[in-house]
Amino acid sequence: MVKLKKYNYVLKLFVIFLTFVFIFSCSKQNYHVSKIEGKQIPVTEKGNLVPNPSEQSKQIDNFIKPYREHINKDLDSVLAYCPVTLDKSSGKWQTTIGNLIADVTLKRGNLVFNAREKKNIDICLLNNGGIRSILPKGNVTSRTAFEIMPFENTMVVIALKGEHILELVDYFIAEKKPHPISGITFTIGKDNVAKNILVQGKSIERNKIYYVGTNDYLSNGGDNMSFFKKGVQKFDLDYKLRNILIDYFKEVDTIPVVNDVRITVE
Repeated sequence: MVKLKKYNYVLKLFVIFLTFVFIFSCSKQNYHVSKIEGKQIPVTEKGNLVPNPSEQSKQIDNFIKPYREHINKDLDSVLAYCPVTLDKSSGKWQTTIGNLIADVTLKRGNLVFNAREKKNIDICLLNNGGIRSILPKGNVTSRTAFEIMPFENTMVVIALKGEHILELVDYFIAEKKPHPISGITFTIGKDNVAKNILVQGKSIERNKIYYVGTNDYLSNGGDNMSFFKKGVQKFDLDYKLRNILIDYFKEVDTIPVVNDVRITVE
């Protein structure tokens, strides 16, 4: 009888031991990354993914081909005609392509801004460096717009006081670059100070609010345009500048050459 009690006691201990082992074996374990490795796997004819890399390259090309042809068809469809080549290096203070882009951006941006906010854009200022290609003479396509503006910049409208518009003009003069500009004209005096500043044909007022269209990069102070950061309101139109150009090309037959004088020098 004594031996049986002892056996039962040992059996209980064994069962308890197995229970603890089972519980701990099923518990969640924490793993930590100790090493990360990577390697390049080429998918060209020089690749080694399959015994016959050139065959794999051909299969990939065949798979992509219909998508590529569809995209190229869209990009190369003729939208308009340009009678002369427009180049951003054709002027010191303004250029034909800069004038065109600024005018188009102001005009088409205004369609969205007016519909949403019941207000009008007064000025458009972009950066010369944002124009990445010429607008060549001949047929104009969507591809042309992608070449001119390959970035994903969207249009933004900043509400600026007149005193900050004066800073905008000072910046323009100091930069000595033909940044695309529309809606404002001024004269650079012999003392290198602006005068006769007109916004939409009217003398500028220091305390008046003006709505300035630009791109999202510049609106955050890009290219040292810090005056944009002093705006009292900011409106993101969610309208890519490239799409603005494409939409404009679709609505015109022949692109005009904009030669009007916006900045004069004494």
